[in-house]
Amino acid sequence: MRAAFRSSSTRSTRTFSAFRGATIFKPNRRELEAALGADVDLEHPEALPATFSRLGVEHLLLTLGEHGMVLISSGGVVKRVPTAARAVYDVVGAGDTVTAYLALALAAGGSPSEAAVIANFAAGVEVGKPGAAIVSPTEVVDAYDEYLS
Repeated sequence: MRAAFRSSSTRSTRTFSAFRGATIFKPNRRELEAALGADVDLEHPEALPATFSRLGVEHLLLTLGEHGMVLISSGGVVKRVPTAARAVYDVVGAGDTVTAYLALALAAGGSPSEAAVIANFAAGVEVGKPGAAIVSPTEVVDAYDEYLS
């Protein structure tokens, strides 16, 4: 597995091409649109695999802020990961939290789909805190349990 996660300075398709062959690549929508020079059409999911194929990665996890995430896989499979309703205090650090939990879940043997769901819950906890904050595994499990109830 070769995981690739974007840095906040990633802005061009030339830079994105450095991640070709990665297991998973995680930009946010604004970064991906800037790099591609075009809007990403989320209203027509059938168009997403074409965007994904330009990147040359196995999976693309596109973070969408309050709209959750979209996981696009090499077989053309598109999975939406909706955001669980939470009070948002501060979005600083949410992307870094997604990256950290995504990497952790993948390293622990989780599938990209499982990792995306776990990372989504972690981000939901993080945005409820001021500034860039630490999110413990217990908080992620509690958020998941709260979502289920």
